[in-house]
Amino acid sequence: MDAIFLQILNGLDKGSAYALIALGLTLIFGTLGVVNFAHGALFMIGAFCAVTLQRILTLSTEIIDETKTDFLGNPLKVKTPYVETWFGPEVGQSIIDWSVPLALIIAVPVMLFVGVAMERGLVKHFYKRPHADQILVTFGLAIVLQEIIKYYFGANPIQTPAPEALVGSFDFGVLLGMDPNVVIYPIWRLVYFIFAIVIICAVFGFLQFTTFGMVVRAGMADRETVGLLGIDIDKRFTAMFGIAAIVAGLAGVMYGPILAPNYHMGMDFLVLSFVVVVVGGMGSLPGAVAAGFLLGILQSFASMNQIKAFVPGIDQIIIYLIAIVVLLTRPRGLLGRKGVMEE
Repeated sequence: MDAIFLQILNGLDKGSAYALIALGLTLIFGTLGVVNFAHGALFMIGAFCAVTLQRILTLSTEIIDETKTDFLGNPLKVKTPYVETWFGPEVGQSIIDWSVPLALIIAVPVMLFVGVAMERGLVKHFYKRPHADQILVTFGLAIVLQEIIKYYFGANPIQTPAPEALVGSFDFGVLLGMDPNVVIYPIWRLVYFIFAIVIICAVFGFLQFTTFGMVVRAGMADRETVGLLGIDIDKRFTAMFGIAAIVAGLAGVMYGPILAPNYHMGMDFLVLSFVVVVVGGMGSLPGAVAAGFLLGILQSFASMNQIKAFVPGIDQIIIYLIAIVVLLTRPRGLLGRKGVMEE
């Protein structure tokens, strides 16, 4: 039971990232009808927002420390981050330590700008073009963004550690009445899962209970009728593209301590997230979230040594096998709208 519980936790961890990226993809497809292959790049940019803030906060100046001397007795020059100089050693070090959560504040306006610029500058010209054209142009944009990140940050992964207070592990064994140290799980991964649930609930709540969201949902169902009512649905859909970019960016920021940011991480997650979207149902927000967590858990169980010993390599292909089965039996996906992807 402890092994099963641990694999479920691992699955929820992976599923959180899949669900957040797939949610943004579905928002864009459901509102604009665009297959956005650059969405993984938005996840990557979010992760590098955390990297950038961390580098800014660790910019240092050299000061003479009279308490430290070299072998000749001369005072040493010590590099001290500016934030420690401005706010004091304790406060400054705390700000650096919490750079990843603080990057969420920076990521919101950055991702909104990137998303709106992407939609207004490129994507809007392909609304009425075939999906193949949309895939090609957005895939090309993803490669360009990927190479820009590689040029400025290098090809090697960059560590973005979680706050020291959230670095340890949580003992689920004690919580569930099992023996101690039976089910140990990293605290930051639990934080990421809770964060994903909060973002997902916020998006659904925004669409369900706000006037803006209701208009967007109406536009998703019947764009022409909403336009005839005098509502500028295009501006609202542009805003939704920006919101989808924010969701992907925030997911990337918080995933940095789990997977060190690198220039190809967006492409790695993109392919899997598109499979998640197709399995859940193109245009279905609940389907994207449900499929994200479901496939994350299945992939986690498939990575168990007992399963891999029986079927070698199953952990690498399980998601695609599930996708094949779903598309053969239900082309619209698990919760997809009738007529979508069925022609």
